[in-house]
Amino acid sequence: MTLPIVLAGARGHGRWHLDNIRRLQRRGLVRLAGICELTPLAPHEIPDGLGTPEQSTDFGALLDATGARIAVVCTPIPTHTDLALTAAARGVHLLLEKPPAPSYAEFRRMADGVGTAGVVCQIGFQSLGSHAVPAIRRLLTEGAIGEIVGVAGAGAWARDEAYYRRAPWAGRRRLNGTDVVDGVLTNPLAHAVATGLALLGTTRAEDVTGIETELRRANDIESDDTSCVRVSTPRGPVTVAATLCAEEPGEPYVLVHGGSGRITFWYKQDRVLLQRAGHGPEETEYGRTDLLENLVEHLTAGAELLVPPDDTGAFMRVVEAVRTAPDPAPLPDGAWRRLPAEDRRIVPGIDALVAASADTLALYSELGAPWAVRNEVSR
Repeated sequence: MTLPIVLAGARGHGRWHLDNIRRLQRRGLVRLAGICELTPLAPHEIPDGLGTPEQSTDFGALLDATGARIAVVCTPIPTHTDLALTAAARGVHLLLEKPPAPSYAEFRRMADGVGTAGVVCQIGFQSLGSHAVPAIRRLLTEGAIGEIVGVAGAGAWARDEAYYRRAPWAGRRRLNGTDVVDGVLTNPLAHAVATGLALLGTTRAEDVTGIETELRRANDIESDDTSCVRVSTPRGPVTVAATLCAEEPGEPYVLVHGGSGRITFWYKQDRVLLQRAGHGPEETEYGRTDLLENLVEHLTAGAELLVPPDDTGAFMRVVEAVRTAPDPAPLPDGAWRRLPAEDRRIVPGIDALVAASADTLALYSELGAPWAVRNEVSR
C-alpha cells in the first residue's frame, strides 16, 4: 500500500524530509502528494523523483484535495498544535517535528485532540529510533554497570549569528505574544534531553518530580544558548549541559552513570561505548529505524510506534520549565568573545564545563561558573 503524504514546511530542515520521503517513495511505501509552504517551491527545489506534487498555502484544503493519509509537519514551533489538529480533524496521521509544542498546555491540547480524533502521531525525535536505545536499556536491566546513579547529556555545538536571522522566530522566547521557546535545550539540543530521559525510562510527564534550570545567552537573542537543566525523577537525575557557543564543536552524547561503570551514547552516530569494572571497553555501532518509515509500518503492518506523544511528556515538562523561567540574562562581556572569521560567539571554557557536567551530573553553578544562575521549578 502506497500512502499519500503532505509535507508542511519544505525548506530548512524540511529539505531533509523531502529527501527522506523520496527514499521511501522509491520503495513504494509513500507518495508525496502535496507541499504546504507560504511561498511555493520552484521546480529545482523539489528533488528528482518526487514528480510535481500539488502545492498550496492552505494546509487543510491541501489535505482534502490530495486525500493525504499522513502529514509531516516541519513548520515553526508555535504552529505545530494548530496544524496537527487540522490534520487530525481530517483523519490524517502525523509525523510532528520536535519540539512538539512551545508550552505544556499546547502540548496537551495537541495530544488530547489527536487522541480524541483517533489518529496516530509520531513525534520527530529521530534519536529515539536508534537501535542503541533498547540495547542500552537491556544492559541497564541486566545490571551491566550496576545500580544506576543518573544520566547526563552533553552538547557543545556552534551556531553562527546568521542562524538567528534565518527566520523571525529563531532565538525567540515569544513572538507577537505567542510562545516560541527556541532555546538550546528545547530545540537544537532537545535530543540530548529526550534521549537522556528515554534511557532512564522516565519519558512521561508524571515521571518528573522537579526541574532546575540555568539559562544564559552569549548571543544577542531572547532565548538561551548556553544552559543546563537537571530533571529529578524517581529513578535518578537527568542532567543536560548544552551550548551553541562551543570553542571546538563536537558530537553530542548521553552518559549513563552506574555504580560499577558507565555507558556513553553518541546519539547522532548510533555509537555506544560500554565501560565497566573487570572488562575492557566495548564499542558498538547500531542501526536506526526512520520515524516516518516506522509510522508507515505502524499504519500498514501494526509495528509498534516508537515515539507517541505521551512518551515525550517529560521532555515537555522541561520545555515548560524553560518557558516559565526568568528570561535568560546575557553573559557578562568578559565571559564571551566573537570569532569574526566564523561570524559567531564563543564562551571560553564552556566545552570543559559541558564535559564536566556530564562527568559529575552537576550544574554550571555547582562547577563554579561565576555567571550561572539557578532556577528551581517544582512539578
